[in-house]
Amino acid sequence: MTISNVKRIPVIAGAHRASAITGMAPEDLTRQEQDFTSSPPDPEVAEKPVRRRFTAKYKLDILNQADSCTKPGSLAALLRREGLYASNLNTWRHQRNEGSLAALTPKQRGRKASLPDPEIERLLKENTRLAKRLKQAELIIDVQKKVSQILGITLDTPPESEND
Repeated sequence: MTISNVKRIPVIAGAHRASAITGMAPEDLTRQEQDFTSSPPDPEVAEKPVRRRFTAKYKLDILNQADSCTKPGSLAALLRREGLYASNLNTWRHQRNEGSLAALTPKQRGRKASLPDPEIERLLKENTRLAKRLKQAELIIDVQKKVSQILGITLDTPPESEND
């Protein structure tokens, strides 16, 4: 079999597939063709993909560039270059037409913060008040112990409870 009889199947434009090459020696292949035929792609996937976030300025800049695309295929080239989808442009245009720059800012994700319950606020205030009274009572008890030691008076200590 001669090399001139070997048929190459061309790579489809824009696709990321290797061309099917048959019957050729590895040294006759280009570097890119050798990479495709010699080692398979790395199958490892990141544990958790990172969600992309776009600023309002970036969105407006891309929308302006997309609006200025007049030649056939220039919009698709812009989307490929930026790694975006047409749905991104549609969503951003809708947001731009509905509102202003504020509509393009990313929304806060996750659970909404709930307003504090009035009962919880009341209990927190009461807890703070009682903590102050406890500190004052402990200070008074310490002073009484020191006075009794100075005067030589022995105080009966109550038995320790299991709650302390």
